[in-house]
Amino acid sequence: MGISTRIVLLLYLLTGTAFYGGCDTSGNPGTSVTASIDTSTDRRPTTDLPTEDNILRDPRFPIVNIVTSLGTIRVQLDLEKAPITGKNFLWYAGNGHYNGTIFHQIVPGYMALGGGYTEQFEEKPTQFWIRNEAFNGLKNQKGTIAMARRPEQADSSTCQFFFNLVDNPHLDHRSRESAEHYGYCVFGRVIEGMDILDKMNQLPVQDQETFPSVPIPVVVIERVGT
Repeated sequence: MGISTRIVLLLYLLTGTAFYGGCDTSGNPGTSVTASIDTSTDRRPTTDLPTEDNILRDPRFPIVNIVTSLGTIRVQLDLEKAPITGKNFLWYAGNGHYNGTIFHQIVPGYMALGGGYTEQFEEKPTQFWIRNEAFNGLKNQKGTIAMARRPEQADSSTCQFFFNLVDNPHLDHRSRESAEHYGYCVFGRVIEGMDILDKMNQLPVQDQETFPSVPIPVVVIERVGT
């Protein structure tokens, strides 16, 4: 059984019931990070990350390289506190989903959202929605990577992720009583390439048709892997 197959099987076991759905537009800066979707198809299916050198090769904390047109960002995932989310990200990465996608929305002083659209702004197909693990204690601090989702549905993340360009405590989990308060799941942190995030934070942006705050030039994700 290959690595991708094992990851998929384990993800099914962890999530239980799965819903099939497309990549989830435009968030309301400062209040949410909404995954961008084509609404014509509604398919459903204060703890910091460890920093000790001896965990860098620990399988619970794999390191991936996100190679972009601005440079490479090295991210350490936390599969201990966000196993569903981390394995979901690795599944998409291992299947080449992120290759050639873009950061289609960058809000300076807030976040950079990507992973769902090609350079032609065509939405890429995705798999099931996953459980929101925002309750794991990881915070939306500067330099962390988190999952985007629909604002009205807590468990609606698929492929789109974002980098926190500043500390965003309003995106943290507050309660399970509503999607608004459920928060956005952090599942890793940047260990190299913070300068790339700083470059993103300084790019000019403009609205393009249904896509708000598109960076100029668009930042391309060339590949994601180890």
